[in-house]
Amino acid sequence: MDNPRPEKVAIVEELKGRFKSAQAVLVTEYRGLKVTDLEEIRRKLRDTGGEYKVFKNTLVRIAADQSGLSELDQLLVGPTGLTFVSGDVAEVAKSLRDLSKAKPALIIKGGVLSGKPIGAQAALALADLPSRDALLSQIAGVMAAPMRDFAGLLKALPQNFAYALSALVEKKSQDEAA
Repeated sequence: MDNPRPEKVAIVEELKGRFKSAQAVLVTEYRGLKVTDLEEIRRKLRDTGGEYKVFKNTLVRIAADQSGLSELDQLLVGPTGLTFVSGDVAEVAKSLRDLSKAKPALIIKGGVLSGKPIGAQAALALADLPSRDALLSQIAGVMAAPMRDFAGLLKALPQNFAYALSALVEKKSQDEAA
C-alpha cells in the first residue's frame, strides 16, 4: 500500500501482535451469518479462550506476510473471521466445530498452529483431542501406575508373611493337639 492511512497501519500492527502472541489462529468463512450469530460465536469462543475477530482480508494478508505466515493468504478469500487462541487450542477447536455444526454457514478453512500452517482437516482433528487438563491427568495416571503397583507389592510382602506365619502357628497347634 502506498501511503497507508494511520488506522490501517494500526490494524496491521495489532494483527502482527496477535499473530505473535496467539498459540493458534483458526480461519473461518462466515458468509450468510447474521450479526446475532457472530455475536453468539464471539461469546462462546471467548468462554473457551478464543477471540473471534473480523478484519479486512487485505490487512490480514499484509500482517501475515510481515509475520512470516504467508501460508494464510490462500485462506483469505471471501468473508473471513479469525479465531485467536490464547487458551487450550483443543477446547477452542471443539467449540468452533460445534458452532459450525449448529450454523452450517460457518466454515472452518484452516489456520496456523505454533507458526505452522494447518488445513481444515487438521483444524477439525484438533477438536478431537482431549483437553489439556485431560491429557495432564492421563499422564499423571501413567506415571502413578508403577508407584501404585510397587506400593501394592510392598504391602503384600509383610501381609503374605503374616498369613504364612499364622498358617504355620495353626498347623503346629493342630499337630500338638493330635
